[in-house]
Amino acid sequence: MQSIGVGLIGTGYMGKCHALAWNGVKPVFGDGPRPRLVHLAEIDADLAARRAAEFGFERATANWRDVVADPEVEVVSITTPNALHAEMALAALAAGKHVWCEKPMAVTLADAERMAAAARAAGRVAALGYNYIQNPLIRHIGALLAAGTIGVVNHVRFEMDEDFMADPEAPFSWKSDAASGYGAPDDFGVHPLSLIAVLFGGVARVMAQLAKPYADRPLAGGGRRAVATFDSACVLMELRNGATGIMALNRAAWGRKGRLAFQIFGSGGTIAYDQERMNEFQLFTASGDPAEQGFRTVLTGPVHPPYERFIPAPGHGLGFNDLKLIECHELLNAVAGRPARIIDFAAGLGIERAVHAIVRSHREASWFDV
Repeated sequence: MQSIGVGLIGTGYMGKCHALAWNGVKPVFGDGPRPRLVHLAEIDADLAARRAAEFGFERATANWRDVVADPEVEVVSITTPNALHAEMALAALAAGKHVWCEKPMAVTLADAERMAAAARAAGRVAALGYNYIQNPLIRHIGALLAAGTIGVVNHVRFEMDEDFMADPEAPFSWKSDAASGYGAPDDFGVHPLSLIAVLFGGVARVMAQLAKPYADRPLAGGGRRAVATFDSACVLMELRNGATGIMALNRAAWGRKGRLAFQIFGSGGTIAYDQERMNEFQLFTASGDPAEQGFRTVLTGPVHPPYERFIPAPGHGLGFNDLKLIECHELLNAVAGRPARIIDFAAGLGIERAVHAIVRSHREASWFDV
């Protein structure tokens, strides 16, 4: 395969990330087919035409179904709001396309189950946009855990905090609408759940408390509207490997911009990481002279693949969009039948089940199995 035809639905924040990845994956990695940017869809025809010119797509449309029906499109990137994922992914799979869909998978568990079944029946690659698992340091942390560097893991703590919902007078948006899902658990918490999935095999059971820091938000035309989604969550967890855990989520955390932090405690040491400092992690091992024990900082570099594909020197650092580009390469590996580090629809369904167990636990004030 010399090239692969790409369609893109949605050109906002994540749509641009996908476009950058499709444009950059061949120059960075060198192998695999060269993406051909065929067809782009936006809600407005003029906007679609502008974005197609900016991103390098050959055609533009205001009807996303045109992208799905295009015979020259072989893989479809879906980067629209959460509530639209299921319909678009199901249509793309029915048309025989591979799918790269942003998280969360769907708003309802029933839709997520339909998506997983459709991907299985279609025999096409269907990947979800969990780019944090692609960080070279997350890969290296996984290798350290597998090697027993910190012994047997017995407890983990995960936090995800941002402040895009921190202002109580910020206008009501789709993220506060029930049609978008639950809020912190699915729009947000799926990211730490993706890390738990690849590092520990997932969550076995949960006990959760969800909250709405602000009861309502102002409307652009005047008045206020009740907030239907949760902006914070506290979750007790039991992982599938038997370890205990805590997950704290907050979309209204002033001062936090992209904090996805965790601590992993083992019988022989600790690993600590924070996405706001995504090119380093801290490692403590309970060995050697106690008078000289302490956390040491490990900086990312060419010894942490695939960092070396971007930069030949250590300590220079990768960025968020680079993780999306790595994810794009893993998607192409899967399409080619090679080993690939992706969370496909089948694995993503496990994350969705954890989300819905969290919400049910909150509503019924009880532990729930995932």
